[in-house]
Amino acid sequence: MYRFLLTPRWVTLHIVVLLVIPAFVFLGNWQFGRFEERSASSELITGNLEAAPVPFEQVEVGEANRFRTVTATGTFDAAHELVVRRRSQNGRPGFYVVTPLVTAGGRAVLVNRGWVKAAATADTPPDVPAPSAGQVTVTGRLRLSETEETTGIKDREGLPQGQILLIDSEALAGRLPYGISDGYVELTAQDPQAQAAPEPVPAPEVGAGGGLNFAYGVQWWLFIGVAIGGWLLLIRREVNDRKAASVAS
Repeated sequence: MYRFLLTPRWVTLHIVVLLVIPAFVFLGNWQFGRFEERSASSELITGNLEAAPVPFEQVEVGEANRFRTVTATGTFDAAHELVVRRRSQNGRPGFYVVTPLVTAGGRAVLVNRGWVKAAATADTPPDVPAPSAGQVTVTGRLRLSETEETTGIKDREGLPQGQILLIDSEALAGRLPYGISDGYVELTAQDPQAQAAPEPVPAPEVGAGGGLNFAYGVQWWLFIGVAIGGWLLLIRREVNDRKAASVAS
């Protein structure tokens, strides 16, 4: 009765099912892995955002302290201020404004003071509010230096004076007359407050912690049951059809 399972048509179906099952297992496990990664990242970022501010120099610049709230005190160096191209905010093209904050020790911390809208062309200098004069204390989110790999932005030379594509402290060190610390600070507050300032950069969206990845993982594993169930259903239907044909004859 079941010898039909060895016919070429059915052997092909068996092979397809046997290939589909491990593929669905792999895809499900991959989605569960992404769920764990994103959940861990979400918890880390949330914890860092909610933590009490600490002095910049007391924090190790690394993945574990990404978005940690830090403070730094010094004087803005407007002469070496830079604007970062290709930075959209709320659907509008523009620039980030990065100004070195020179501390009492003589080193500087790069501070992203915020966003300004683009001018008529990308090569036209945007209208940027001047940084505060005198000593200030900034509070902001610790960010890691940007690279082509982490941003997907291809760096290039030949940009207009004062414009850059990546906030990379190591690459920018050679353009400044003093040492700079790794990473940079994304400004959220300043004391004393500036009379005019760029538009603040929004806080990162923590998201659902990979909830969609978990749902997709469950979905792929459900497909395994569907594949096996469909395979068995086709076999059962073929057996019933053959029995009915045998009785009729």
